[in-house]
Amino acid sequence: MNVSVQAENEIAFGYADLLEKERHLFNEEYRLFFLEGETKPRNIGEPFLLHNARSEIGALLVHGLMAAPEEVREWAEFLYSKGVTVCATRLAGHGTSAVDLSKRRFDEWMASVDRGHAILKTCCKKIFIGGFSTGAGLALYQAIQKPDDFDAVVSISAPLQFKGISVNFVELLHVWNQFAGSLGVRRFRKAYVRNHPDNPHINYYRCPVQGIVEVRALMRKVWKSLPSLTIPALIMQGKNDPKVDGQSGQRIFRRINRPDAVYREIDFNQHGIVRGSIARTVFDSVEKFLDIIYPDQLI
Repeated sequence: MNVSVQAENEIAFGYADLLEKERHLFNEEYRLFFLEGETKPRNIGEPFLLHNARSEIGALLVHGLMAAPEEVREWAEFLYSKGVTVCATRLAGHGTSAVDLSKRRFDEWMASVDRGHAILKTCCKKIFIGGFSTGAGLALYQAIQKPDDFDAVVSISAPLQFKGISVNFVELLHVWNQFAGSLGVRRFRKAYVRNHPDNPHINYYRCPVQGIVEVRALMRKVWKSLPSLTIPALIMQGKNDPKVDGQSGQRIFRRINRPDAVYREIDFNQHGIVRGSIARTVFDSVEKFLDIIYPDQLI
């Protein structure tokens, strides 16, 4: 057998095996936590890989809270069109139901991202990580904790600060929920809050209070660690984001305080900026940033 063909076959077997394990995990959790009227079709939540055999560059994309890999599909297809291999990982508790999400912690989300990275390592020598919303927070934390694993990080609408005063009391509500549960008076608990999704075919319509608590805990760790980030970063933020405070991106960028960090602001009135008409503006900024990281290597 031709050596190059053999090498390609070995690579394909490596990522195919790991990807199949991820899909099997998803299918098991999908079956276990399926909830009529809330759980989306399987294709929305299933992790996926777009493999470009002629490229050494890989992108690990991380979706947001209450979403699924489908949220970053358009971003993945754009990068793939530029010659990049893309893995869209699925965060624990997502693509199934809000009940599943209510049982998860952010360290489980980090483990989900780790498994996505393991898939990419089988077929790519150069990898950058990117995320949207909560996925951006996870991408930043991964880049801070494991700088040798990534060439760069792209953070889009990381939820450093949510809009709305009520969010500031979510930890107190969580404590109350735990207390009421311990007394056996579950009817007095408020375990979920209403979500108004930008993508109803992808997102849950309700968010576990526990989920918001975990995101805030994650972002506190990110904020504390940002000055130690050592790889190039692109920080993007929607100017009129109704869910994440518009100053979040600027604060993250200033705290990084590195010459290889770039800030871009997107003028849009919805939180979701990686899908639909506004997405191309976002993706063009990502491409310009990647041209600096990988000069003359994108299509």
